[in-house]
Amino acid sequence: MIDKSGMPQKTDIGFAVRRLVSETGITVAQATELIALLGLNWSSLLREARIMNSKP
Repeated sequence: MIDKSGMPQKTDIGFAVRRLVSETGITVAQATELIALLGLNWSSLLREARIMNSKP
């Protein structure tokens, strides 16, 4: 859901963070950073999170 300023609502971001952490194994901080950089584009978030998680 988009608020009056055109930004995603915090509940949407929180849900995306939890789902990204659950599905990819990255940290909450990493998920939050990815969302800040990429927005809520789910396919892009998954791609980058998987790359991030595969690095030693």
